[in-house]
Amino acid sequence: MGRRFNLYLFLLMVPGVAFFAAFFLLPLARLALSSAEGPQGFKVYLLSLTHPRYFTTLLNTLLLSIAVTLATLVISGFSGVFLTRNQFLGKNFVLSMLTFPLAFPGVVVGFMIILLVGRQGLIGDVTRWLVGEKLVLAYSLTGLFLGYLYFSIPRVIITLMAAAEKIDPRLEEAARSLGASPFRVVKDVLIPALVPGLISSGAICFATSMGAFGTAFTLATDIDVLPIVIYTEFTLLANITTAAALSIVLGLITWIALSIARSISGTTVAAAG
Repeated sequence: MGRRFNLYLFLLMVPGVAFFAAFFLLPLARLALSSAEGPQGFKVYLLSLTHPRYFTTLLNTLLLSIAVTLATLVISGFSGVFLTRNQFLGKNFVLSMLTFPLAFPGVVVGFMIILLVGRQGLIGDVTRWLVGEKLVLAYSLTGLFLGYLYFSIPRVIITLMAAAEKIDPRLEEAARSLGASPFRVVKDVLIPALVPGLISSGAICFATSMGAFGTAFTLATDIDVLPIVIYTEFTLLANITTAAALSIVLGLITWIALSIARSISGTTVAAAG
């Protein structure tokens, strides 16, 4: 009976293993081999980390992704807890509008940023009317930050609202009854309870910001981030080895971030439970 069950289990795993190999392992292996096919071999990875342009681009991408992640967690954290704890007229409409950007591809988000803070944007017209000078942010890292923030908040706020719903209000009541200030209640009760959700959703936000292409491509007048450089090296310069190496570096960074977050999140859950 045990052998038959193991055989059935193996047969059920075959399609999943085949799919994983065909659509993940084989392309990844081909990408790694492509990066070493140039005259420099695997030294191309060292070049991708030491070349001034590539290093600056990698640093810009990391700092931008970290900034987007922190801002998203703060905004989504406060908003998620407030929406979970309070009932008011129009709440369902607010929730639907907050999650509505999930339906937009990156190109549409970039176009919306242009309409807001671009050369013909609403904010530019208002600032020109107020101070006589048009404020244009769309075609820079600031505009990209706004675009990433726009599509990151819906993904994070859903996770944090689900985490906030599981917090027992009696813990906060107990803390207040013992004389804890509102700040201490948030610091010692609310935030620790949200830590697993903050870590997991923050890691996904970081990984998404690292690899997002559509919004960056739409706003890429004066922007150097890793996905755009990979696209340029591959399509315009036909530098396949460098593009492949930068892709591997990008994938490794996001994989490490997700792995660390998964490990920390699991440890936190176990400790809390």
